[in-house]
Amino acid sequence: MNPVISIRDVVKSYATGFQALNPINLEIDKGEIFALLGPNGAGKTTLINIVCGIVTASGGTVTADGHDIVREYRAARSKIGLVPQELSTDAFETVWATVSFSRGLFGRAPNPAFIEGLLRDLSLLDKRGSRIMTLSGGMKRRVMIAKALSHEPEILFLDEPTAGVDVELRRDMWKLVRALRDKGVTIILTTHYIEEAEEMADRIGVINKGTLVLVEEKTSLMHKLGKKQLTLHLKEPLTRVPAGLESWGLELNADGHDLTYTVDGANSIDVSALLKRMSEMSIVVKDLQTHQSSLEDIFVKLVSGHA
Repeated sequence: MNPVISIRDVVKSYATGFQALNPINLEIDKGEIFALLGPNGAGKTTLINIVCGIVTASGGTVTADGHDIVREYRAARSKIGLVPQELSTDAFETVWATVSFSRGLFGRAPNPAFIEGLLRDLSLLDKRGSRIMTLSGGMKRRVMIAKALSHEPEILFLDEPTAGVDVELRRDMWKLVRALRDKGVTIILTTHYIEEAEEMADRIGVINKGTLVLVEEKTSLMHKLGKKQLTLHLKEPLTRVPAGLESWGLELNADGHDLTYTVDGANSIDVSALLKRMSEMSIVVKDLQTHQSSLEDIFVKLVSGHA
């Protein structure tokens, strides 16, 4: 399958000498949800803006659905919808007018039925005649999403789309994202809400200081880099890990009251065998807790490892 987005050796530097992006190589397949994660200033928005034709790369090439974003700008841009971080709409236009106008900018024929359905999906239909200036921040965000989808793009970029919005919009947003993915739309998102990426994404990319640290399928990433941890709360404290338990690689914590057993995400914790051995040694467990690494745990570890 040919990738719908192909980014090859893309770099971005400024006259000041600041290197915003080191060589980036990335391919994104049609119909997948790709989450790009990274701390503030990592280069996420710069990379997105280059693909969308807003920022000019210092080197490298990008194609969108086979169209070079420089040589075939109009064809490439017509394939892309972008929801930027900043709210930027014509304050004096109505919702209907601004969304319809955005569709026309891409040369799409008027389609009132499509616009009406789009506004309905985003809970904007009852605001169709309202001027943008009268809307709340959350409603303005919905309008930005409607504008990005107005020309029926095959690729949708969502740059921090739910930052600072209410829970209802976030829920509507992800419902819409799933529906678009089911129709074959490719979605690339950046988000500070890592739990959203954990729930929604097919693949994860982590960028830090302009370098793409890792690109991996979400399930594979969590399998390889995740940790499973079992904490055993003891009835009586220990001064050290007993010799009969040393082979398990246990750690003694909480002033001897806790024994912690940690394995890689690719392995499983054999709780029954451990508890049986402890019972044979007359070590009484009064409670136990299990913990498995989240995507956020993995993200923090990756970024700190490439600081």
